[in-house]
Amino acid sequence: MDLLNAFVALANFVLIPAVAYGAQLALGALGVTLIYGILRFSNFAHGDTMAFGAMVTILVTWLLQGWGVSLGPLPTALLALPFGILGCMALVLLTDRMVYRFYRAQRVKPVILVIVSMGVMFVYNGVVRFIIGADDQRFADGERFIISVRDFKELTGLEEGLGIRTTQGLTLVTAVITVAALFWFLNRTRTGKSMRAYSDNEDLALLSGINPERVVMITWLLVAALATIAGTLYGLDKTFKPFTYFQLLLPVFASAIVGGLGSPIGAIAGGFVIAFSEVGITYAWKKVAEYLMPEAWQPDSLLQLLGTDYKFAVSFVILVIVLLIRPTGLFKGKSV
Repeated sequence: MDLLNAFVALANFVLIPAVAYGAQLALGALGVTLIYGILRFSNFAHGDTMAFGAMVTILVTWLLQGWGVSLGPLPTALLALPFGILGCMALVLLTDRMVYRFYRAQRVKPVILVIVSMGVMFVYNGVVRFIIGADDQRFADGERFIISVRDFKELTGLEEGLGIRTTQGLTLVTAVITVAALFWFLNRTRTGKSMRAYSDNEDLALLSGINPERVVMITWLLVAALATIAGTLYGLDKTFKPFTYFQLLLPVFASAIVGGLGSPIGAIAGGFVIAFSEVGITYAWKKVAEYLMPEAWQPDSLLQLLGTDYKFAVSFVILVIVLLIRPTGLFKGKSV
């Protein structure tokens, strides 16, 4: 019985939160890796692109809630999500036309585009904070839990309870559908194959008649969709605060680099590696240890390696280690 209680505690505080967080990071990292693989630069504005897409979704969600529109047990944000995606698509296409296209025409070095993207990042962040404010914004509605701790305890008779939030289940289902659709698009459609060819060899792709501006446009559209979905799911699961998305850029980039920058499969794997590392290292393992150890051996300390305030430091350390030992990442992406 103690073993079951220990597993339930582990699942409740580590496994389920890490899976949900990993799915959110994976979607964000997919956007980063698409830009790096096809447009060949690291987009530092990606975190704030996620914030902008989520912000549009929140504004439309509030509008729908004011009209009395809902999805019952599911968050109303699902109805608003397509509008958030369209808003984010308009933003990134406008930015590409007004900013990035000029530098592509000049065929500048990737480091110049990185610096430019940092400027875009600050502009995006300022716009989001100006429109929606700098404070926490909660927009989740519907049923809060798929299964609550109390219901789980009554159902199983265990001392330890398991609670699965609706947003956690929704994150996993949405991430699976989104990733499946993306891989189908990249591997089965003519446009997706053109994008992969452009990524592998730009000169050969141009000689084959592939339109580079169309590839760039489709890339930005996909990135906007991924960023909005990732940003909205993160905001639903936790909370929406513009500065949080600025901080989220570190674990998102760490996920992409750990998995292999430029590798979509690597981005997904890297997202879960970073998520489980952050959650596992910052979790206080005392409760699990109390179920597994005899009373005489139970620890007095929390068995917590780092406080939750330092979770982004975990991403940074892993990122540095990977860059020093294996710059191409787990799936041998492009070296940074």
